[in-house]
Amino acid sequence: MERTLSSDLLVDNSSKSATSLPLNILATLLLWQRRIVSRRQLARLDPRLLADAGISESQRYAELSKPFWR
Repeated sequence: MERTLSSDLLVDNSSKSATSLPLNILATLLLWQRRIVSRRQLARLDPRLLADAGISESQRYAELSKPFWR
């Protein structure tokens, strides 16, 4: 369901300095927030809009059943 920029694009993980830890934490928190918001939006879609997006009820249920960290 995640069709936005991934958090990997926000942070360069090639350097493992002490400053990268706060950035990784921030990127993770932002990713979790995007998942929560997008799943709330998915929950509000009516069957017609789900069909337009090519999402079945079982796919929606599977996505909504996931915790925000997955």
